[in-house]
Amino acid sequence: MLIPPRILCATSRCCSGFVSRMRYVNRLRESDEACTAALQSAVIFLFHCLDPLLQRTEHRTFRTVQHRTSDLLSLLHTLGADPCLVEESVLIGCSADKQAQFCLDVGALQQAAVEGACEGTFTDLRKSFFLLSAAEAPLVAKGRALLHWHQTNAFCGATGEPTRRNRAGSQRASSGGGVVLYPKMSPVVIVLVSDGTRCLLGRQASFPQGMYSALAGFCDMGESLEEALCREVAEEVGLEVQRISYSSSQHWPLPHSSFMLGCHASVSPAHTQLRVDHTELEDARWFSLDQISSALRVQTPPRRGHAPFWLPPTHAIARRLITEWADAQQRGQADL
Repeated sequence: MLIPPRILCATSRCCSGFVSRMRYVNRLRESDEACTAALQSAVIFLFHCLDPLLQRTEHRTFRTVQHRTSDLLSLLHTLGADPCLVEESVLIGCSADKQAQFCLDVGALQQAAVEGACEGTFTDLRKSFFLLSAAEAPLVAKGRALLHWHQTNAFCGATGEPTRRNRAGSQRASSGGGVVLYPKMSPVVIVLVSDGTRCLLGRQASFPQGMYSALAGFCDMGESLEEALCREVAEEVGLEVQRISYSSSQHWPLPHSSFMLGCHASVSPAHTQLRVDHTELEDARWFSLDQISSALRVQTPPRRGHAPFWLPPTHAIARRLITEWADAQQRGQADL
């Protein structure tokens, strides 16, 4: 795996801690006994039919509701639910002090009862993901993706046999033991296009009002990253890409589980006329550095109807691409 320099520098300062945590999580994945033991003192993120349990803050953002295993057992007892439900929890990682982190879907329980007992709300991830902190959003995204994968892989697609998960939930095996399934992600290219002085952003009808983002699309079977990028730009806005540079990647939980590959691309300043495919995009337009810089200064999403243009949150890869482009423009580097 290639790590962008800025990320490599950050992780190298705490390499020993990172390696220790990764090896601990790997041990939990490989050993059912170790995972069972870790679950006894873990923290668990709750979902209901794949919607995460969140609390709204006074700043109009969201935060997760985390339960220690002992507290969740008490909660299940209060609700009259089977405490064995906790054993269906799926491992998603561990904290800096090696406290295991799990997720659990309680869709079999009455939603209102759980929300009342937890003082939280099961919230549509499409509405809340942009309002979670950069530290919590990846955990919620991973939890939702893994839970969805388990719910849709109860049977083996090759043999038709029922599948059974290991303790951590990192794999499923057919009942005959001949096929082992692992969670998969769909590759998606996301690209910020520039003509040298402006960048191109688009929006889908499903986006929050006023939000524009980088162009994105799924890679087709047999395509390289570069081929998928050129095709998507041609299909969505009718432009021909000249140069491509890779930036970074990110897991994205919607609609199911995607692997976002972030790139910058440039087009000729002489050929910038947009021919937007409105079956793909509601709108697409060029934005100047001044417009982008102003939008980057907005810290929280505006109230409905109060801003005609705003950007994805700081933890979204689209925001990272836009910030990189703006920084390069301010340094006089027009190649991004």
